[in-house]
Amino acid sequence: MDILLTTINAKYPHASFGLRYLLANLGSLRGQATMLEFDLNHRSVDMVEAILAREPRIVGIGVYIWNIAHATQLVADLKRVRPDLTLILGGPEVSYETDQQEIIRLADYTITGEADLAFAQLCEQLLRGEKPLTKVIEAPLPTMEDVALPYHEYDDRDVAHRVIYVEASRGCPFKCEFCLSSLDIPVRNVPLDAFLGEIRTLLERGVRQFKFVDRTFNLNLSIGKRILAFFLEHYAAGLFLHFEMIPDRLPEGLRELIRQFPPGALQFEVGIQTFNDEVSDRISRRQDNAKLEDNLRWLRSETGVHVHSDLIVGLPGEDVASFGRGFDRLVSLKPQEIQVGMLKRLRGTPIVRHDEEWGMVYSPTPPYEILATKAIDFTTMQRMRRFARYWDMVANSGNFLRTTALIWEVQGPRAKGQGTEEPSPFAGFQRFAEWLHERATTTHGIALTNLVQYLFTYLTQELSLDPHSVAPVLLEDYQRGNRSDVPPFLREYLRQDAGENVRPTSKGPRRQARHLA
Repeated sequence: MDILLTTINAKYPHASFGLRYLLANLGSLRGQATMLEFDLNHRSVDMVEAILAREPRIVGIGVYIWNIAHATQLVADLKRVRPDLTLILGGPEVSYETDQQEIIRLADYTITGEADLAFAQLCEQLLRGEKPLTKVIEAPLPTMEDVALPYHEYDDRDVAHRVIYVEASRGCPFKCEFCLSSLDIPVRNVPLDAFLGEIRTLLERGVRQFKFVDRTFNLNLSIGKRILAFFLEHYAAGLFLHFEMIPDRLPEGLRELIRQFPPGALQFEVGIQTFNDEVSDRISRRQDNAKLEDNLRWLRSETGVHVHSDLIVGLPGEDVASFGRGFDRLVSLKPQEIQVGMLKRLRGTPIVRHDEEWGMVYSPTPPYEILATKAIDFTTMQRMRRFARYWDMVANSGNFLRTTALIWEVQGPRAKGQGTEEPSPFAGFQRFAEWLHERATTTHGIALTNLVQYLFTYLTQELSLDPHSVAPVLLEDYQRGNRSDVPPFLREYLRQDAGENVRPTSKGPRRQARHLA
């Protein structure tokens, strides 16, 4: 093959959507091209061997925040072994600050922006023996009518074992300064009839789980309604649809369709990021928190949607107290998952304009996470990092749905002026997170049975809860994932028949299924 397209995915199930777009748009060169995907578990030397075995003349490499270090080594090794091989880079990580990156210096060419059409044009030029005038090539923004859809590039193995990514639009109308999508203006819609025709074919091939990568699924209400109506019309058992949604935009026309989906069929990723209005204004984020709250309450009370929400730690000027109030506010709205993310300084984003005023200090290595701000020092930021990891491990995992609330329900009320208010989930879980870190000394690789024991010890010894009340709750949570064994340290606090009737899990992705079981 003359052209080989490759990238390093985070994990095997995460198929590269971008590579498939490039393949689909090669035109007459498609027969001279192939694709080879790796993941972060592959060694550079093994990737080099596999690439060179195909004897390509041109290698296109997709570069992202999660693979930049591995991709840099891959490019360096390829150039050492085969200096005559033409290497072309593309992807969001190499689309900005191009003069500062070693990988761009090592490669022959870099295409910045959306390379769907520009990659094919460059390959045609190179195969004719012509060389571009510049090393870094800025791709013109393509119109979606000119871009061939990539869904036939998913093979049968992808359909059987991988996440199927799809998109009905590109771009975002908002200008949140921490997000690369804020640079993708204007929003462009994929021709809807052609798109739904491709989705129908995927359904006929057996695909049941679709992840929409659109940044604003519910921006265009007529398109959103038509997509939902399509999936209702073609509904099949096991269907699972993931959408990112604008949190304060959910009119009755969409609600009427959402109500009709069975529990677990829809997952909405709701990016909230902060409830602090002053911080939102500072980072150019527009959000109506009252409408947001109304929409989340409606989703949780009247639909079977699995709600995945997001908050960010370390935004300019937001301290821990403000984040904690926002976290408690979000917990009260009862989304199934709250993803606590650390702010990242993504290349090209205007968040850097706050660095001096708000003392923003980021790691210089991927994923460029915040280390400290004027409002949160490094030591406190580390505590927040542990909080985020343990929250994901305990609450978001779905393994401890009933147990999680026990961690803060007995903390006692917080003082507020002369009165009191409900216990703080943030304060309660933060206390648990620090206790757990002192004993486990790690935030990764804690076996589930060990985590159950840590929770039991914390609840019964640190919080003085009755072990005979805690044990049945922990066992119910433990067995929610269709496990039938009983952890030995719980047995003396359980009835003799406890654990005999294991509850079946719901169908769908495991994590969501545990929340619905």
